[in-house]
Amino acid sequence: MLGAAVLTTLTAACGAAPDGPAAGASGAEAAKATSASAFGGMKELVAAAEKEGALHVIALPPDWANYGEIIKAFQAKYPKIKIQSENPDAASADEIAAVKSRKGQDRAPDVLDLGIAFARSGAEEGLFAPYKVEAWDKIPAAQKDADGRWYNDYGGYVSIGCDAKRIPNCPQTFADLLKPEYKGKVALNGNPTKSGSAFGGVYAAALANKGSFGDIQPGIDFFGKLRKSGNFIPVESTPATVEKGETPISIDWDYLNAGYADQFASKGVDWKVAVPTDGVYAQFYSQAVNKDAPHPAAARLWMEFLYSAEGQNLWLKGYARPVLLPAMTADGTADKSFVTKLPEVEGTPAFPASAELDKAKATLAEKWDKAVS
Repeated sequence: MLGAAVLTTLTAACGAAPDGPAAGASGAEAAKATSASAFGGMKELVAAAEKEGALHVIALPPDWANYGEIIKAFQAKYPKIKIQSENPDAASADEIAAVKSRKGQDRAPDVLDLGIAFARSGAEEGLFAPYKVEAWDKIPAAQKDADGRWYNDYGGYVSIGCDAKRIPNCPQTFADLLKPEYKGKVALNGNPTKSGSAFGGVYAAALANKGSFGDIQPGIDFFGKLRKSGNFIPVESTPATVEKGETPISIDWDYLNAGYADQFASKGVDWKVAVPTDGVYAQFYSQAVNKDAPHPAAARLWMEFLYSAEGQNLWLKGYARPVLLPAMTADGTADKSFVTKLPEVEGTPAFPASAELDKAKATLAEKWDKAVS
């Protein structure tokens, strides 16, 4: 079924009328292409990308939302395009910094996977190229920039992961995390001023403590209280720290925590996952093409792959909720075996507006370090 869905997309694209650079477009022309039809269709886009022969990605850990398999699948599908994956553990802020500092250089990143706050601010700074994938119309309007400078890709809920062999009673809510029994046990996945996942953790804590999308301060105060009690430790939670037991309680996206449960079960780690009912916060990450991508055609082909049924199902396999899941559920292309394994969540998610995200980022930048020092 997946193969048929992808084939249909490719065939339809090949027959589209070009509205920009023709087949065999130069790098400068490819950099201006706003859709596959600008190349003459998908076949021509593939040819242009293969001619470039490379794709630079950044901040894509193999164990994050199944990116390891996604990269391998793209490489297998397009063997003439060599993927160079740099600094897989980088944060969204590092990606933006790389785009700015390497402008005009061949080693600049071609594509970006960013926390939504960074995607929106990067677009405002003019860092991204507008490009609309073949599946553009299936992406909900609230999940994309109208001009195609960024669009959401996959998402999940803030969750609490817990090593049940080290923690007798795993916490289920943010309120639980204040209990003395969790002293020296609680960690975030990075610094919330730089990391999208840690940013989400603080936002969720704010919602659990009478805050709102417009007021993240209660979340900062909560972690300040956790730090003073000794429960919160300033250690970045990673697969390595989880496996070693250094971060036995990790506040992170549910797809990452669910992935750890699978990844480390054979190594004796009994990793439990709970989406806290007192702080339900969901967030999508976003894709963007670097406006000055050294491989502009390959960058656009990567986007097409990610938003095909094949690419979306690979995220789903990694416990992430792909942005096209509603459309794929309706047309039957979503892999039901993966859908049934998603962590359970109560309620319907809501999302902060751009102004609220900007305010939250500014508040964190000003007050986070002092609160947890």
